[in-house]
Amino acid sequence: MSQTQTLISGGTLIDGTGAEPFSADVLIKGNRIVAVGPDARASCEPGIPLSEIDATGCRVMPGMIDSHCHISFDQPNSNDELFFHRRYGLAALVAGVNAQKVLRAGFTGFFDADCVFDVGVDLRDAIEGGVIEGPRMTTGGNVLINCIGGTAARLLPDEGTRGYARIVHTPDEIVREIHKQIKMGVDWIKVHVSGLPIRPGKETGEISTWTLDELKLVCDTAHQFGIPVVGHCRNATSTRDAALAGFDMILHATYMDDEALKAVVDRKVPLVPTFTFQANLADFGAAIGSDENLREVFRAEITESVSTLRAAFDAGVPFLTGSESGFSLTPYGDWHYRELQVFVEDLGMTPLQAINSATEQGARALKREGELGCIKPDYLADILVFDGEPEKTITQLGEPERFRHIIKDGRVVDTSTPLPSDWQLPGWRVGEYSERILTKALVTSMGLTSK
Repeated sequence: MSQTQTLISGGTLIDGTGAEPFSADVLIKGNRIVAVGPDARASCEPGIPLSEIDATGCRVMPGMIDSHCHISFDQPNSNDELFFHRRYGLAALVAGVNAQKVLRAGFTGFFDADCVFDVGVDLRDAIEGGVIEGPRMTTGGNVLINCIGGTAARLLPDEGTRGYARIVHTPDEIVREIHKQIKMGVDWIKVHVSGLPIRPGKETGEISTWTLDELKLVCDTAHQFGIPVVGHCRNATSTRDAALAGFDMILHATYMDDEALKAVVDRKVPLVPTFTFQANLADFGAAIGSDENLREVFRAEITESVSTLRAAFDAGVPFLTGSESGFSLTPYGDWHYRELQVFVEDLGMTPLQAINSATEQGARALKREGELGCIKPDYLADILVFDGEPEKTITQLGEPERFRHIIKDGRVVDTSTPLPSDWQLPGWRVGEYSERILTKALVTSMGLTSK
């Protein structure tokens, strides 16, 4: 990057550490922060071009990080659509536009937990290489899963790949797939440790579908090459075993019991609860025709898990914010902020603690701890100039008109060109004959007659 200087002056700083806001100028040189505070202006180097951003009346804060996203899915309404209506090249092109929506929502980084095809790796490399604009990102590949697990029931084959899932059963298959993904260039290995049973049982939440020895094998194999492991865990056993096996991050961690909580706390495994999907379905499901009973089930996942999650947070377990954007309930650009709201309203965090989860703690998902997510000297210059007081009203972060400037890697993002809000692609969405069954009784009840 050519050397330039940018001085952000007159703003109130939220530095991402959880500290109270304070007045400070920020000097950026190239893609790094070089000075913060009253000496920032004096640190400007003569002979290097200088631009100044007047942040008077605004908050200056780190770019936020969504630590659980699915950038290649493009908002499907069902697993049927996701598994059978996506194409490789088109998925990559669409993901490139959706990534820009994430960036314009104030999220200058995200973790793409798993993807269809190899879209995550290719998109990450295109962004890093300057081919397309987008947030910083790390990515998994196809999630490791067995045909019992997941949330797709009988749509999963007994072997092979479908959608975002790679089916593995034996130790040899597990090791071979991890080697393949690492060779391809993934940043994380993801495992679907729990999944929905075909027939509901007595266990709360999902069911665990991996043994502890299998999970240890995943960790041993990935860690040999310096690649971290993340798990989808939505019951007590899966969360406990993931922590015991050495997982580097756990998504959801809902329905923990005392044993699971102890395993997480003892090892300080970072958690990404990802309640946005559930909260949206519970609060707004009626707007899209969701079943009322289903809405209650998803609300219960939050209410029945907050006490153990809060206990983990109080014990020093790192918490990261993730929206699970990529589904019809969590479209890109709209709801990334909502996890912060849930952290405040349901987990009882302060707004500054929630912002810390979305900034300094989120750097863990991007493998950039100590150089991203805070406004400090020598940190990467991902910065928001925000017209509001999110330390008082966290939901302001969901109002895009408040973002006066979005800076990523030391450069102001151009948000002036509108992005397409939707598209009509042949065969991309599920084609339905109808929303209802055309019974004779229905026709009679509506008073319809044939012509």
